[in-house]
Amino acid sequence: MVKFVKDNGLLIAVFCIFLGCLIGQSIAGYFADQQDRLMHGLSSRPFVSFLGSGEFLESVFENWESEFLEKWAYVFLTAYLVQRGSAESKDPDADSPENDDPKLHRRDPNAPWPVRRGGAVLWAYSHSLGFVLLLIFAFTFVIHLWQSTRHANEQAIQHGQPVESLLAHLASGQFWFESFQNWQSEFLSTGVLVLLAIWLRERGSPESKRVADPHDKTGH
Repeated sequence: MVKFVKDNGLLIAVFCIFLGCLIGQSIAGYFADQQDRLMHGLSSRPFVSFLGSGEFLESVFENWESEFLEKWAYVFLTAYLVQRGSAESKDPDADSPENDDPKLHRRDPNAPWPVRRGGAVLWAYSHSLGFVLLLIFAFTFVIHLWQSTRHANEQAIQHGQPVESLLAHLASGQFWFESFQNWQSEFLSTGVLVLLAIWLRERGSPESKRVADPHDKTGH
């Protein structure tokens, strides 16, 4: 168990923080929902009912959507673009190990099966990280749209307004306002990290250059 925790400490810590934040969001959101319903003269609803509401699920998937879009874009862009001096970039003046041709390792018994198989299987495996991240983004985008439509219609009913279809909500300013307000913050934070990694250091982190490395050195 000690070895498992040591080998997987980063993943365990990140997911524990994620669960703690999600629980905190659900509790805080429930109390905010109770206050809002009280102000509108509506009866309170159970906590479980709030968790299944369009309001809560829209807020969750709206954020997940932006995260996976940013992660996909970052994986894709760093495969082709560089930033001199940043630890988040490949070295523009050297051959990066990431560009190593996997076909040269087809006879390596320790290589993953797709590498030894070659062909279309190898091509798919070579781009599997970006493909899966893009697929998760598409999934969360659809769920965000669905739940955002539910939430908008719940509010419309409360105010005696007509409800709208999924496609109508897709074309609405509200939906794209929800999306772009998260997308812009994700790319801002990524850009700031790429920029700061040129001059600033975090000793012991693989996301940083060595403390003694010059500013124009790219990578670790």
